[in-house]
Amino acid sequence: MTWEQGALLAVLAGSLGLFVLDRWRFDIVAVAALMICVLVGIIRPDAAFAGFSNPAVVTVAMVLVITQTLARSGIVDDAARRCTDMAKTPTAQIGALCAFAALLSAFMNNVGALALMMPLAISTARRNGYSPGLILMPLSFATMLGGMCTLIGTPPNLLISNFREQATGNRFLMFDFLPVGLAITAAGLTYLTFAGWRLLPRHRTAPRVDIDRFRVSDYVTEALIRPGSHWADQKVERLEEERGVAVIGVIRDGRRVFARPGTVRFQSGDIVLLETDTATLQHLVELEGLALVAQGAGGRELRLTEAMVMPNALIQGSSALSLDLRERWGVNLVAVSRQGRRFEGRLRDANLSAGDILLLDGDPEIVAEAMGELGCIPLADRKLEFEPRRTWLIVPVFAAAVTAAALDLASAAIAFTCAVLAMLAARIIRPASLYEAVDWPVVVLLGAMIPLGTAVQTTGLAGWIGEAVVMMAPTAGPTGMLAVILIATMAVTPVLNNAATVVIMAPVVVNIAQQLGVSPDAFLMAVAIGASCDFLTPFGHHNNSIILGPGGYRFGDFWRVGLPLDLIVIVLSLLLIPLIWAF
Repeated sequence: MTWEQGALLAVLAGSLGLFVLDRWRFDIVAVAALMICVLVGIIRPDAAFAGFSNPAVVTVAMVLVITQTLARSGIVDDAARRCTDMAKTPTAQIGALCAFAALLSAFMNNVGALALMMPLAISTARRNGYSPGLILMPLSFATMLGGMCTLIGTPPNLLISNFREQATGNRFLMFDFLPVGLAITAAGLTYLTFAGWRLLPRHRTAPRVDIDRFRVSDYVTEALIRPGSHWADQKVERLEEERGVAVIGVIRDGRRVFARPGTVRFQSGDIVLLETDTATLQHLVELEGLALVAQGAGGRELRLTEAMVMPNALIQGSSALSLDLRERWGVNLVAVSRQGRRFEGRLRDANLSAGDILLLDGDPEIVAEAMGELGCIPLADRKLEFEPRRTWLIVPVFAAAVTAAALDLASAAIAFTCAVLAMLAARIIRPASLYEAVDWPVVVLLGAMIPLGTAVQTTGLAGWIGEAVVMMAPTAGPTGMLAVILIATMAVTPVLNNAATVVIMAPVVVNIAQQLGVSPDAFLMAVAIGASCDFLTPFGHHNNSIILGPGGYRFGDFWRVGLPLDLIVIVLSLLLIPLIWAF
């Protein structure tokens, strides 16, 4: 191993560790890794930003703009709502929503498809009296399955097409992924509809609580002890024992009270940091003299909106205080659900992260605008306004771009860029909102990781790893090696990132194919499928992080439902890939 190979391997290992820790955003980690490689001479300075001109990056950006416009149009919401209205049983509703989500994710980003379907899924579950947890995990998995079917369904497919073009001179076209992807998606949806959701623990399925003002089942909030409150001069431990709440802290005269809970007595004017359920909090506010801090001592009426922080949100790592929500947007942060993670300090000082559920107080129109700027999505039905006379143009323009890419009349990057220009010309997209629709962290991640993937090939690291793999399985043959590659990719993607997994694995499998003297197509297809399959952990794929809080899931719930789905994917892939993409 040369020093360049060793240094690059160390950078990739360090990036892997930082991805797993999740202390910094993935795009920042990727750019830092890129800059380290440039500074130590692994990547030439003139090639450092070549990834941002890569067709895969351009295609992702353009597809994000188009699908965001499609989401705003209300067409998707209306069609999805019609599907669920016709379904009368939980099985039928879960099947309809999952099938619709899979169809959406075949033509748009997985995270976008889930964000679009989640409010409808949650409202459907509440309306029919069962827990949203029974539907959100199947919905998340369905979006990952659907993304396997087309070139633009998920960024890994675009990256795989790019690596294939580098290796063979030919890229994968729009529907080259469909034969294998559709079979896996159909089998996966059948499993999720009839069996998967039934594996989720029923004992944690909470009964529906009819409380209009509060929707988060367990969250942290701040309550004020009013003068004359039942709890004034009472000990903290009594509140915890009698009401089943967790008192995280007591703020008195602007300072936290540090003492053993058994010795602290509440005083009028104290601010209590509570973790409790909605029914208990409503009882404390209405009958026992507490007031939410957002209400103030006067107990004004709250206008609450439930929202969730998305993976690309600009507010990740920021607090309500640093964001100055009240002054900038006229919005108050009332409560936060933190998916069981430890909560310290004041609510306003809490650093927000992807998947956090926020209860925001303010005028609904102002809150909706603030959520768009902050990178949050609502967890209730949306009311979308769009100009009807222009809505009908979105679908044909998008369909024309898909057709052009499918027939290879133009590359995907050119076809979808032309579609965006056509929508701008037709005034479907406002120029001011063009850049707001792009998920910039994803674009930066791809642009930064592509030169790293090229370096894996040019430094010979891919060849070194490939030789090691072949030597460890000398008698495996192409089919056995296909199984090794598929399972290895599925194992790596939960702790790395699906796009980063492709960037690292693709050069390696191309080299393995060269050593075995076979076409790399089957191996590249296995990497594409494996990178889309993160069904075992709540942190590997953004969609699983998003549903963790609203679904009330625990770590074990994912592998309980996801392991059989992984086995389905492995069996079908090993049967179909060699048939369609011969070695």
